[in-house]
Amino acid sequence: MDLGWERSFRLEIEQRGVFGLDVGSSSVSAVQLRKKGGGWAVTAADRVKFAPSQDNENRRRINTIGAIYECLESTGIRTRMAVCGISGPEVAVRDFKFPPLPPSEIEPAVSLEAAQVCPFNADDAIVDYQLIGSGKDSVRGILVAATNKLINSKIELAKQASLDCVLMDVDGLALLNCLSGCERGGAEQTTAILNIGNCYTTLAIMRHGRGAPALPFIRDVAYAGNDIVKVIAVENEMSTGTVKEILFGGKNSTERPIALEKSLEKACEKLIVDVTETLRYYTAQEKSSSVERIFVCGGFAVVKGLVELLDRQLPAKIVLWNPFEKIGCVAERSCEEILQKDGPAMAIAAGLAMRSI
Repeated sequence: MDLGWERSFRLEIEQRGVFGLDVGSSSVSAVQLRKKGGGWAVTAADRVKFAPSQDNENRRRINTIGAIYECLESTGIRTRMAVCGISGPEVAVRDFKFPPLPPSEIEPAVSLEAAQVCPFNADDAIVDYQLIGSGKDSVRGILVAATNKLINSKIELAKQASLDCVLMDVDGLALLNCLSGCERGGAEQTTAILNIGNCYTTLAIMRHGRGAPALPFIRDVAYAGNDIVKVIAVENEMSTGTVKEILFGGKNSTERPIALEKSLEKACEKLIVDVTETLRYYTAQEKSSSVERIFVCGGFAVVKGLVELLDRQLPAKIVLWNPFEKIGCVAERSCEEILQKDGPAMAIAAGLAMRSI
């Protein structure tokens, strides 16, 4: 099967200069890395926020492209080759296990599996896969599928910003890629990343240790920062803009009212339930130990008190994760300040930047 433009989700690729571009619904992050010793170093990075437009798709596109241009200008990134990420209901990441198959039969088997497990029409999607730990008794791996509409829209957006989207990754896999490049899990340790964005929350889980190769588990939840803000705004009869100013410590914010603290806890209940149920499902399906640590990142993760709230409510140790605390920086001082402030919101971009072609 010809997947076009050389396997959209290629997981093993050779080295070439690229940068990671994470395009969200209210911000754009760009990160460029280079190998340094046994790790990575940031050569350029920035994050630019823009006004989201829920009702006007053309205005949203214009705002997004403008933010991309601003991001590239501020970073001085010269390469036009971007690695982009996708997430949401039009993306599926699943593991598979087949009985021993000849190499020629693996791809048709993966396509059939995708048709059965994807929550959308696999005939109108790009499907790719990576074999992991195959042996004499079985063929194991992961498949990734995404609708042509979603992929084409991201490629077209890059073109309109004068960029070439040379590789498409999945946000959850990019997060795990970033985690493996920054942290070292202990023996038989199961860790997770919870990326709380504006429109989607991504939960990515991976088990480390000896034995059979661990397969990634990715789930996108359609309840995130924007939904939490709306719940708080309605309950306190405030505008969403005012709530954001208070939560993120904007210029119009003062000391946060106790009522808003309680509203934040109430607004996060659905997210906590979704994450807890997913963790239980993962443990039961994988027959593995419970998740021990959850690294929390994303644009909403920096809200004061959120990490402490999640730590009280979720069945794992919660840590606010800024991957750039483990990634060196050889860029100018202003870049270091950006990474210190917005690092948790730029984890996906860092993971994308660790890919190569």
